[in-house]
Amino acid sequence: MIFIKHATFMVLCLSLFLAQAQPELPYRQIPNYPMEYTLGSVAARLIDGLGYRYYWATEGLRPIDLAFKPQLEARSSRETLEHIYTLSLMILNAAKNQVNEKRDASQLDGEALRAATLNQLHQASQLMLAVEDLGQHNIRYDGSDGGRSFPFWNVLNGPLEDAVYHTGQIVSFRRTSGNPMNPKVNVLMGKTE
Repeated sequence: MIFIKHATFMVLCLSLFLAQAQPELPYRQIPNYPMEYTLGSVAARLIDGLGYRYYWATEGLRPIDLAFKPQLEARSSRETLEHIYTLSLMILNAAKNQVNEKRDASQLDGEALRAATLNQLHQASQLMLAVEDLGQHNIRYDGSDGGRSFPFWNVLNGPLEDAVYHTGQIVSFRRTSGNPMNPKVNVLMGKTE
């Protein structure tokens, strides 16, 4: 009997330790909105909307969900998540006004990929809150030809909207693979009941 009590106590302690050791990911709910409308706060809110949708689209994905492809030529859910990761990095680099560099996400496991994407979006949102001039936040590429730069407008219609589009694909793919998204997600309110 004493052994069972000690074992139960140890399991509870270990569970609490593990829960504390893993930081909570951003976007379980959408943050409170800023008190005033500025260029940066509107851009941040667009990123937050993506972050909230991505959080719930990717919550509880199973290996079978990650491997799912609607057809042979299509990207799998895992490959789509890697693409969203790249898009989130482009958004973050624009928020930092840094040159884009390719990063290989294929070595990250599913949870690490999810966490990296959510953290990049959160960091970009936080940076955008302080922005007064979006003209200083471009998509930038270096290259042998001297590089290229695109204005923040291209962030909006490019990587940001593309990431929203692909997040919707994940929702559809997981439903098709038998693991629908939590039906209590409320994108209007930014909270999940």
